[in-house]
Amino acid sequence: MFSKRAIPSAQNYPLHLLLFLLTVITTLWAGAFWGGHAVSVTSLPLFISSLTPGIAYSASLLLFLTVHEFGHFFAARRHRVQATLPYYIPMPPLPSLLSLGTMGAVIKVKERIPGTNSLFDIGVSGPMGGFVVCVGLLVYGFMNLPPVEFISAIHPEYASQGGLQAPVAAGTLVLGKNLLWIGLEYIFEPKNLPPMTEVYHYPFLFAGWLGSLVTALNLLPVGQLDGGHISYALFGRKGHAIAARLFLLFIIILGFPSFLELLLSWLKPEAIALIPPEMLQWSWPGWMLWSLILSRVVGVNHPPTVHDHPLTAGRTLSGWVAIAIFVITFTPVPFGMT
Repeated sequence: MFSKRAIPSAQNYPLHLLLFLLTVITTLWAGAFWGGHAVSVTSLPLFISSLTPGIAYSASLLLFLTVHEFGHFFAARRHRVQATLPYYIPMPPLPSLLSLGTMGAVIKVKERIPGTNSLFDIGVSGPMGGFVVCVGLLVYGFMNLPPVEFISAIHPEYASQGGLQAPVAAGTLVLGKNLLWIGLEYIFEPKNLPPMTEVYHYPFLFAGWLGSLVTALNLLPVGQLDGGHISYALFGRKGHAIAARLFLLFIIILGFPSFLELLLSWLKPEAIALIPPEMLQWSWPGWMLWSLILSRVVGVNHPPTVHDHPLTAGRTLSGWVAIAIFVITFTPVPFGMT
């Protein structure tokens, strides 16, 4: 069907390589930071040597991003759809922000996708490949946990307060759990598993956790996210439109209680007591921002392909597997504070 279509060979290789190398540096920097190591900027040799503690985090996160994006790229090439190589997005550690070293990576599809099968393959290949990597990182992290002394070296107060069970200060960042994380906890029953307030110091666990979060966000069945491609190909234009609006409403409901709490803390703090604590426990205000981005920037609807047609049986099965992956990687409250 696509054999006569040419794939352009022109790629901006210098730009792609430069962005990748910058992202290597910024993720090494972030990895060293989360590992409790200071990065020296006084000279180039000292700067380079101080980045080495971030190798495990940088390599893990870049492996996930690379497999995810090249999954899309090679699927596009297989269907002779014009697409760029991945653009990696570096982000140096900034004060007062959750500095991950990168804002991810993207490829740009340069033409309208010809059919439903190609749309599905391009959409599903990234999350599927990335999910395999993040599961591998998490399993390796669960099976190779360092002794309690590792966290005590970063937080000396833990040694005198009961190790990993020590109380933490108010305002400490807490990472949320999803079904994948809970399942791995049940399977491995690790003795030295850190609390969710300390996971970001463990490079394989942290990169795997981030990979599962990114996978779930990409699989939201809205607009031209990967999940939007999959739901459009799987359920058709009307089915996708219904699913997109339902999930947009879902994340608004999920984010509104904590967003209201945040708003009241500025305007009328005494009114916060009127919000049931159970609602706040399962709410994250960031979903309100996501709902705005999805509705105003990404767009809720998915543009039609050139030829809409039913998926093959194998692709339909893969679509339901992708939905299951979304369910087990979705984190209702990704970030919180003690």
